[in-house]
Amino acid sequence: METGTVYGSELPAGVAGAPEDSAEVPRKPPAPVVVVVEDKREILRAVRYALEGGGWQVVESATICHGLVDCQLRRPDLVILDLRLPDGDGVDFLRELRLWSRVPVIVLSALSEERDKVAALDAGADDYLTKPFGVNELLARVRASQRRRSALTGPTGASLAIGDISIELERRAVRKSGVHVHLTPIEYRIFSFLAESLGSIVTMDQIVSHLWGPARDGAAHGVRVHVRSLRQKLEDDPSRPRLIVTVTGIGYGLVE
Repeated sequence: METGTVYGSELPAGVAGAPEDSAEVPRKPPAPVVVVVEDKREILRAVRYALEGGGWQVVESATICHGLVDCQLRRPDLVILDLRLPDGDGVDFLRELRLWSRVPVIVLSALSEERDKVAALDAGADDYLTKPFGVNELLARVRASQRRRSALTGPTGASLAIGDISIELERRAVRKSGVHVHLTPIEYRIFSFLAESLGSIVTMDQIVSHLWGPARDGAAHGVRVHVRSLRQKLEDDPSRPRLIVTVTGIGYGLVE
């Protein structure tokens, strides 16, 4: 072999033209994916502009059919949904989606009647924003949905903190200012269920269904009794609740 002959495509370090050693550049995590089910181009442009500016990868779907296919193929981190679509009602989309996915869904709709909001929330929506909407409010609700999702999909043994209240998910324990608070099994199920939708409205029907299945006589009254007890145990001033708030005619919400 001749002196100085180099075999192969790479030159050894120190030889002219050889690449310098360098630390491996860490890979960026993939951008979160949002499927936007909306048929109005001007709304799509506004939502895309806002979310892409926040680091999201936006997938546009103009119909219920395409939206469901995109959710199956892309497994998004979030869905933003209009209710009036060319091939049907967005509530039907929600019912179908909830058969196989728990992805957070924010409804973005011009329908502002209470009955429309209740129908969407009962069908599985996590939040409801009426049009016209502010971009900053939309982004704030997107961030809140992802905080809730991160808290609920965190490592085993993780805890969810809401002010001075913490929920130890694995141990099913609740603490206020570090002091253990005894909750009955039903009280814990109500409180943890509200925590899953932190910052959003949970309807009375959703709570009843979560606790007992199909609605039964007196169930709503039973929920109100348990919520009153939760407030006595967790609120600083139970007569003026700031943690578990009542949304008149709809249900309850847990506020950060």
